Amino acid sequence: MMRGYGVAVLVLGAGLALPPLVRGQAPAPVPPPLVVGLPLAGAEAEKFLRTARVVDRTPIGKGVTRADRLTLIDGTRTHRAIWKTINERRMGLQRIEGGGLEFDFRDSWKSEVAAYELDKLLGLGLVPPTVERRIAGRTGSLQMWVEGAMTEDDRKKRGLEAPDAAAWNAQMHKVRLLHQLTYNTDHRNVRNVLLDPTFRVYAVDSSRAFRIQADLLEPGDLVCFSRAVMGTLAALDRPTLEARLRPWLDGRQIDGLLARRDRLLALVKERIAETGEEAVLYP
Repeated sequence: MMRGYGVAVLVLGAGLALPPLVRGQAPAPVPPPLVVGLPLAGAEAEKFLRTARVVDRTPIGKGVTRADRLTLIDGTRTHRAIWKTINERRMGLQRIEGGGLEFDFRDSWKSEVAAYELDKLLGLGLVPPTVERRIAGRTGSLQMWVEGAMTEDDRKKRGLEAPDAAAWNAQMHKVRLLHQLTYNTDHRNVRNVLLDPTFRVYAVDSSRAFRIQADLLEPGDLVCFSRAVMGTLAALDRPTLEARLRPWLDGRQIDGLLARRDRLLALVKERIAETGEEAVLYP
């Protein structure tokens, strides 16, 4: 069960619901038509998420993280975002919903921000812009809403195929890499992978990522790798990770991340030895 986005496809061109006008208050700008995919990216998106005024807050109503969809406005632009404040940790061996056991269970908004920062370090381009923000007395993660998106689950049910199979496969290989690198225990949930009408892929819902385990969750999922990403991954060191991720991850989580990075690099060498570089590496 996806714990963030709803499964319905958003209608392009629909208006955004705003709260009623207060007497004496200047009318809010008319919301623009919804765009496809991310309305903002990079530093521009981060600044908007950190500073724009919240004018509407609606519970998504699905999942266990109790996320809200916010409408934000900065005076000229109106965009939406997903807001999470969940921050749970259960030490030791825990039985989780859906069956099974898990050691040192964590479900935290902090992992959402860490996933975006790691995505930027690696150049994956999968995680929508995400920042830490305090709203109405609570601190949480605020992530840009992907407009006009459907889930991977929806795509499969509709029998839709990407027009460029090679580009699609490359994106999905990166999604699997991110999930294994971060030990995202929700990685089998196909509703946590979004695609917009251009078939650009987005990885969302990382609140259960960044476990302390040193091993990979499902190494069998990893068969092809981006040469550029693996080069960047190999160059990552502890000082860099501490500087970029320490506000949201503790030392044991960074230990686990580095250990899994080493497992990944070793796995790539194994795959190349078995089938050759051409079958394993792509740009």
